[in-house]
Amino acid sequence: MPPERDDRDFRPPSRDMSGMGLLLTEQRNPRTRGIDAMSAEELVELINSEDRTVPDAVRREGPAIAQAIELVLDRFRTGGRLFYVGAGTSGRLGVLDAAECPPTFGSDPEMVQGLIAGGHGALVRAREGAEDRREDGARDLAENGVGNLDVVFGIATSGVTPYVIGALGEARRLGAATVFLSCARADQEAVPADVTITPLVGPEVVTGSTRMKAGTATKLVLNTVTTSAMILLGKVYENLMVDLVATCDKLRDRACRILMEVTGVDYEGAADVIGRAGGSVKIALVMQMSDLDREGAETVLGESGGSVRRALERGGGA
Repeated sequence: MPPERDDRDFRPPSRDMSGMGLLLTEQRNPRTRGIDAMSAEELVELINSEDRTVPDAVRREGPAIAQAIELVLDRFRTGGRLFYVGAGTSGRLGVLDAAECPPTFGSDPEMVQGLIAGGHGALVRAREGAEDRREDGARDLAENGVGNLDVVFGIATSGVTPYVIGALGEARRLGAATVFLSCARADQEAVPADVTITPLVGPEVVTGSTRMKAGTATKLVLNTVTTSAMILLGKVYENLMVDLVATCDKLRDRACRILMEVTGVDYEGAADVIGRAGGSVKIALVMQMSDLDREGAETVLGESGGSVRRALERGGGA
């Protein structure tokens, strides 16, 4: 049951919200005005038809997304980190993307981090008022030691979230690079960002519910940014996640299948080579394909910037 409410629960907005109704994410969708009279099957068809518009909106932002990838890659190569900053759904998606990088790419958990308005408790229980405090965005960056080697990636699908805008302003002051993702045209001069990504997905199925199309667009963009940056760092060979951390049976099995796929060795042989490689698929691949011992494979990989492709060219296994 929802909590009981009375008139004292409602307070007027604490800041000027007169422009909110003009934002694209707050507009009513003329195609969905009759959803409250639809069947489940009709709702599935309508929501799916709206969702199909999202990839095109993201594709149109391709040049800006590529700029963001290059910016993040440059900072990673100099020891910097990527911080996603958001509130509500935006914050949760940033934390999710950050959490998925270490097991997928073997990256240091500090390399990509997600900050959400209201702290980690907001991941499982909405704390909507937390997004209104601009100063909290600046404080969270300070608490995480953000500096001029880092990238702060603000996510605010409406384009006006104070927590995110405050974090981006503080990031600029600290000398960090900045990226801003919004699904509404914000005043570009008012948002301190080196790169702005604006997939215009249009009004939501349920007015203002940006967990829907805007959330899907956000997930697509974040996946593209971190996956592309990790590929360019050499954490993928061909289309295989060769830097994965085999921390469970599924991933240990995948590690063996990767070695089998690339080298032709059988399952037991793959497990043996990976064991001798200290659990590293990258090292195992170079050992098997270049006929090197572990030390030799590690040396060649180090000289190749961690790229299996370049290491194989050096070691004669390509």
